[in-house]
Amino acid sequence: MDAVRVDSWLWAVRIYPTRSAATDACRGGHVRVNGVAAKPATRVRTGDEVSARAHGRPRVLDVVSLIDKRVGAAVAAECFVDRSPPPSPRQGPADFVREPSTGRPTKRERRALDRLRGRGGPG
Repeated sequence: MDAVRVDSWLWAVRIYPTRSAATDACRGGHVRVNGVAAKPATRVRTGDEVSARAHGRPRVLDVVSLIDKRVGAAVAAECFVDRSPPPSPRQGPADFVREPSTGRPTKRERRALDRLRGRGGPG
């Protein structure tokens, strides 16, 4: 096997949870092969660079070996070299601290927690 489809390879090495998710990412313009936007049927060869936006962060992968069937995580990790930038540190609020064993949060504290967790909530 000298080439495989990029959507199949991304699914097989566990970048996307389903092949249809990998296909949708290609169609949405989130996948590039050697710097060129990739369609789902774009062929990937050993030595290619695949850039994909997965799980909210960019991934840059060098293809080491080709697989077209999903394999275990340990085997999948050997099929590429991950040159992705490190994930940005979570921007967590340091100003909201609840003391342990103080009981249930009040309505005001619960709303503040929801806002901090990005769940919106009122006002």
